[in-house]
Amino acid sequence: MHDEAFQLAAQWYDGQNAVRHEGEAVWDGGDSLRLAAPTSRMEVPLSDLAWGEERGGQKVYQRTSEPDFRLILPAELPAGLAARLPAKATYGAWVDNLGLGKATAIFAAVSVAAVALFMTAPDWLGPRVPVSWERKLGDAMIGDFGGRLCSTPAGDAAMAKLLDSVDPAKEQVRAGVANIGMVNAVAVPGGRVLLFDGLVQQAETPEELAGVLGHEVGHVRERHVMTALLRQFGLSILLSGANSGVGDTIFGLASMGYSRDAEREADEFSRARMAESDISPLGAAEFFERLGGDEEESEGSNITGWIASHPGPGERARAYRAAAKGKSFKPVLTDKEFQAIKSMCREDPDVEEFEFF
Repeated sequence: MHDEAFQLAAQWYDGQNAVRHEGEAVWDGGDSLRLAAPTSRMEVPLSDLAWGEERGGQKVYQRTSEPDFRLILPAELPAGLAARLPAKATYGAWVDNLGLGKATAIFAAVSVAAVALFMTAPDWLGPRVPVSWERKLGDAMIGDFGGRLCSTPAGDAAMAKLLDSVDPAKEQVRAGVANIGMVNAVAVPGGRVLLFDGLVQQAETPEELAGVLGHEVGHVRERHVMTALLRQFGLSILLSGANSGVGDTIFGLASMGYSRDAEREADEFSRARMAESDISPLGAAEFFERLGGDEEESEGSNITGWIASHPGPGERARAYRAAAKGKSFKPVLTDKEFQAIKSMCREDPDVEEFEFF
């Protein structure tokens, strides 16, 4: 036996049966323990032992290669052997190895980084989503909006003319009217804009519709839509595509919020296109003022629908009024064309009505 060998009282279950063996554990400074008892003799590699528990002033170890093996040793062990045996895991292996203080600091840093990534991901990921993915996502989300897209020959022609005035690009967005009574308008992934019939009916001039339509087209052109969707729904919107039903999709899109910078960019886009087409921005200003109420009420519960989801109607109205100073304009639509848009949902015999649940 090695001069530095230690003999310890020990009990063990060999994992083959329920017999408890009582004898000695002999360690000579090597890589294993020799267990010797009248009823059992075996050698156990130290590397095969795992911490079990502390029970009645004794330490219990297990074997990774034999799940039912148990070795019971005294609580006080020779320093050399104690250093070779697996230690009690208080918090978890990596925490115990690092120390609680360092582990807490690392966890806090990782948590801050994760939160920062989650909060900023929409801003850098949204504009980088390929247009082809965005179009497929938009088609999956709304399809034909459950049959609620209004269409008449005269109304479609008037909408096309209105769109030409605020989106002169060669490849235009797709624009239409949805038979939904909410006072709202939405930009949908994939370059589609929908004016809800509730908003259309609230409009008193075609210039008001031009201002709203131009604003939503601005969200599309500035690539704001995916950023807002990712902020509201998270990355699941890219993975699952659509909500469970048309109603969920409608309310989700209607409540979708943009940042104030994005809203200002969309307004600037709208005013620029209206200026190029000689469309009066006063209609948009009047629309904001009429639906938004007084300046003091702009943050209150009076604001509903499209205005409620956009900041500062008073500030925005002033910006549109300022854009009209010293300029002359021409009508964007005739009265007949304007009425064709307002009557689209009423005169389309095939359109479905949206019911609020």
